[in-house]
Amino acid sequence: MLLVIALSGAPRTLLVATVLAALPVGPVVACYLWLDRYEPEPKRLLAAGLLWGAFVATAAAIVVQGMGGLVVGATAETGLAVVAPITEEASKGLFLLLLLWWRRAELDGILDGIVYAGMVGVGFAFTENILYLAAAYNGTDGLGPGGTEALTATFVVRCLFSPFAHPFFTTFIGIGVGIAVASRSGAVRVLAPLAGYVLAVIAHGLWNGSTIYGMGSFVLVYVVLMAPALVGVVCLAVWARRSERRMLTAALADAARRGLVPATDIGWVIDLGARRRARAHARAFGGPQAERAMRDYQQAAVELGFLHHRYLRGTPPPDFAARGQEYVARIGAARPSIAFPGQVVPTR
Repeated sequence: MLLVIALSGAPRTLLVATVLAALPVGPVVACYLWLDRYEPEPKRLLAAGLLWGAFVATAAAIVVQGMGGLVVGATAETGLAVVAPITEEASKGLFLLLLLWWRRAELDGILDGIVYAGMVGVGFAFTENILYLAAAYNGTDGLGPGGTEALTATFVVRCLFSPFAHPFFTTFIGIGVGIAVASRSGAVRVLAPLAGYVLAVIAHGLWNGSTIYGMGSFVLVYVVLMAPALVGVVCLAVWARRSERRMLTAALADAARRGLVPATDIGWVIDLGARRRARAHARAFGGPQAERAMRDYQQAAVELGFLHHRYLRGTPPPDFAARGQEYVARIGAARPSIAFPGQVVPTR
């Protein structure tokens, strides 16, 4: 992909295109990190999702679309509205399927699926926007002579009005994967990701297809279909985020009754504001080492809560016992060396 990008324009053009394509990345990623605050996913996996979308998924989509064009002989319109959605959503969704297969322990439900799908979509959009912006400036996009005006128009449409597009499409696959993880039914575990992929392709196809018939058609699809659907997905994500607090409260309360975690600590783990106060308190009285111990304790307790919730639902992972013992051991190791606000600070 770096080679493809390098061949897409002069160095100065590519620099400008890269800077412009990077502008929406930070705000969109920040939205997904905000959703992910109750049980932050491993930073390495989030970065892997971004890199997969930016390089692996884009490269796979280019190769498969090229092969498909040679075999099927699709027109430009068919390629944009049909071939591109099918191949691009497959290449992006593959990352989520690999997580479901190899790192299933990191997926606890719909919200995790949405977050990982968002990371992949943001990475894909970043690289694709570089190519589109460079093509617009060079005049190789087939829409005009190029130049600053074409670059500005492409930036406004792709980076300001629709930076959410690729994350939004792939979110349907993430929701399907999240449903599969939490389901007791074998059929649902297979059909939910497949249904998510189909919805992602349909949404992507409608979006791309609307651009074929001019700006009026694009605006109509944007306002009538995409904007309401995006609002619905955002509402689902916020609801899932809020439901995690209720779920963690119930799961940790049950874990406390079983003697796995102190009941008095649950509030300092569940409430995000209380988490911050506890870390600040630890840092003020014990320095960075105490803050790290507090973070590890809170993270282990949250992970235990999610794992225990899946046990109570009847969908524990195969390594449930080993993971549970690990979390309980981390909680037991960290608890003697931390104190929450209002408690006595332990001394060694």
